[in-house]
Amino acid sequence: MTSDVKNPYASKPTAIRRWEKSFFWVFRVATYVVLLCGALIFGDIFIKGSRTVFRAEFPFVNVPFLTQSPETLNIFEYQGKKREMGATEFRAFREKEETAAKAEGRPAPEIKLIDNIAYSAGGIFPCIVGTVLLIVGSMTIALVLGVASAIFLSEYARQGPVVRMIRLAILNLAGVPSIVFGLFGFGMFVIFFGWNTSLMAGWFTLAFMVLPVVITASEESLKSVPRGFREGSLALGATKWQTIQKSVLPYALPGILTSSILGIARVAGETAPIMFTAAYVMSDKLPWQVAKVSDFFFQGVMALPYHIYVVSSKIPQNEYTERVQYGTAFVFLFIVALIAMASIVLRNKLRSRYKW
Repeated sequence: MTSDVKNPYASKPTAIRRWEKSFFWVFRVATYVVLLCGALIFGDIFIKGSRTVFRAEFPFVNVPFLTQSPETLNIFEYQGKKREMGATEFRAFREKEETAAKAEGRPAPEIKLIDNIAYSAGGIFPCIVGTVLLIVGSMTIALVLGVASAIFLSEYARQGPVVRMIRLAILNLAGVPSIVFGLFGFGMFVIFFGWNTSLMAGWFTLAFMVLPVVITASEESLKSVPRGFREGSLALGATKWQTIQKSVLPYALPGILTSSILGIARVAGETAPIMFTAAYVMSDKLPWQVAKVSDFFFQGVMALPYHIYVVSSKIPQNEYTERVQYGTAFVFLFIVALIAMASIVLRNKLRSRYKW
């Protein structure tokens, strides 16, 4: 027989507990909403993009899409059937049919062109190459300048109002829109330095854009290293730079690599800065197909985010352009995730190696 007597030790509901429970559910629902939005966005890109990137038959990957340059898609009618071909394949097909008809002494077959759609055939290989080059080059510059600046601010600079103003300026730079950095890069590197639309202009513009993130994260990582490491090294007779190099930097590297991951995510996805400084709508050659080595750095490239922008906004939309857009977005996200994962693996290895 059960008793209806209440537990005298049970906590009574209070206003504070009710508020705490309410906030718990608010935060929980907000988290689920964010996760749901992310799942919908990435799920949509994955489902629609995989239809372009993958195939049902061996080798199960759309190799031409990943290895060819963008082309115009020609839609035409031949012998009563509607066919689709890229510009290169279409020219070869037409020449072959005309040559065969001439050899057989019959009239050339009628090829009725229905429509042609820019950038909806071929592949995105030059865009992949250009994106990887922009990410690697800009992050290399940003890490060198950013880590050097962080070392100066953390280890050498005398703390005072000037250093505080510098830190405030760095934090303010982090909030500047990317279009402003694009205009800055256009005026400084493209026009003033005379680099024109080139990798160099894009590298420095993107590097300056992510410098605030790299400097701030690197400085915090350097500050997190225990002061005893520095004092012990100096007590053993090491110089200031030897102490930083051997006793501080190795233990700060995991945090510095975290800043690089954040920088990669921002650099890879920006369209406005490279639109003014580095990106071409179309290029008939790959970056390494140059006469001189120096020409490599002063040529423009195609890039995945800019290609998505052009295909989605500069030409009429239809099922063919949608296919290219989602396929390009799928490959773009895969490349960014791959580079970020490599940085995370390296960071975890360094974190397990340098422990205190």
